[in-house]
Amino acid sequence: MRLALFTDTFLPQTNGVARTLGQLTGHLNRRGIEHLLFTPKSAPEDSYPDPVRPVASIPFFLYPECRLALPSMSSIQSQLNAFQPDLLHMSTPFNIGLCGLRYAHRQGLPHVASYHTHFDRYLEYYRMRRIVPLYWRYMKWFHRSCGATFAPSRETAEILREQGFERLRLWSRGIDCRQYSPDKRQAAGVKERYGIAVPLVLLYVGRIAPEKDIATLLHALQLLPESVAAGVHLLVVGDGPLLPELRARAPRNVTFTGAKHGEELAELYASADLFVFPSSTETFGNVVLEAMASGLPVVAAGAGGSKELVMPGVTGVLFQPHDPGSLAEELCRMSSDSMLRTAMGSEGRRQALGRSWEQIFDGLIRDYEEIIDGRRIKASAQIFTA
Repeated sequence: MRLALFTDTFLPQTNGVARTLGQLTGHLNRRGIEHLLFTPKSAPEDSYPDPVRPVASIPFFLYPECRLALPSMSSIQSQLNAFQPDLLHMSTPFNIGLCGLRYAHRQGLPHVASYHTHFDRYLEYYRMRRIVPLYWRYMKWFHRSCGATFAPSRETAEILREQGFERLRLWSRGIDCRQYSPDKRQAAGVKERYGIAVPLVLLYVGRIAPEKDIATLLHALQLLPESVAAGVHLLVVGDGPLLPELRARAPRNVTFTGAKHGEELAELYASADLFVFPSSTETFGNVVLEAMASGLPVVAAGAGGSKELVMPGVTGVLFQPHDPGSLAEELCRMSSDSMLRTAMGSEGRRQALGRSWEQIFDGLIRDYEEIIDGRRIKASAQIFTA
């Protein structure tokens, strides 16, 4: 099998799509599956491993840290002609993905796409709700010819089904439980580093952007009774366009750390006491799974992919999305019950241990093989009947 992958975001960028595809390319290497990956250039060219083909790009106006590709179709076509892929996988529906789709159509090759982001929900946060119908028309056109559309959660698959998408398959996400582990807890060191003198550390990890609903979390903290608020401190880990504004108006028991990665991020997860995730726009919720693997109970908005990861009363609790009062109520309950937090964190860790990347990617490879074989059988049948 020879695969060509197309994505508008990849490492070293920090988001769920980039990290998932980084894990996928590593797995393909371990399985000896040849592949190319086309992505906008966001780092020095010599920093990319050989299968990655960076193309020229400019900053995307909604997300300046994300890149908008300026691909040369002739260059990409020449590379694909030399590589002779058996299947093309478009991970994003923008410029790079369009190049892959166009090549697949021209060459009559099997191709698939994955759906990673609820851009329709993002548009509402950026006051662009009027173009949501246009967005869905485009997305249905983009996915129409694909042998499969991979969705990361059942909730996402159901939304796509309601919009008229066909040939939907589930492609969930895994977690490296060696990287994210309760064994990396260094609570005293983290508290000293950030000047925290209270017993309970709350943690948020993710982009500091409108669609993450961090304002709901900050409002909820202000609604806490003084007896509760005096004993909690929130660490907000991440970067994004709202960081300066939120940092300026946040309560005193909130610290913004900026983006963290690798061992430092794993240590922050393990050293917190409760993970709080207010976003209702997630197709999966990678950071929720990272928190569970780290042994943290989770308080999450009851919407999107997060609600499929959190078992209420077992691994955490769900609150009403966009409702600071509902979130504050759950924070009060969880902060007062250390035994419940410990039990939920242990069960979250146990469930995360059953979600290995290896198992998930091997399932994806089987899907690839089935789609390639299906196209070959169909082509052979057409030749026979002709």
